Amino acid sequence: MDLDMIEKLLELMREHEIVEVEYEDPEAGTRLKLKKAVPPPPPSHPVLTPALALPAHMEGVMPMGALPPMAPAPAAETPQDVERANLTEVPSPMVGTFYRAVSPENDPFVEVGAVITDESVVCIIEAMKVMNEIKAEVAGEVVEILVQNGEAVEFGQPLFLVRTE
Repeated sequence: MDLDMIEKLLELMREHEIVEVEYEDPEAGTRLKLKKAVPPPPPSHPVLTPALALPAHMEGVMPMGALPPMAPAPAAETPQDVERANLTEVPSPMVGTFYRAVSPENDPFVEVGAVITDESVVCIIEAMKVMNEIKAEVAGEVVEILVQNGEAVEFGQPLFLVRTE
């Protein structure tokens, strides 16, 4: 197969908008398959394209059809946001196992509604067979206990939520 034949096939593909052509010459023992790259289908949703930069002398001029940039709407404060604003997390100072009491027979160090000081022991975290008393380091009312007794905790994981008004 010569180059002229390939060029003729390509020209026919262009003229007749043919996507794929297969040519075989059994006498010469050649086979040729030409396939045009098909563009991807158009997106089903509108595509936003970036605006072109304006020349320096036109800065501040809005191109026709362009929409002015919109400022994000201010987030409305919900009652939950206001309530959460006064809450402080008591994080785990280490990796280990969380315990609410010294032993299963004893009462927990704190319950929801308990008023604590920054020196109050709120739980024990066992790490490498050592029982570590954890102090709140914040004063207020315990609003929520975020970890179950006997659960593994990570460093920095919130253990309690305390209202600190």
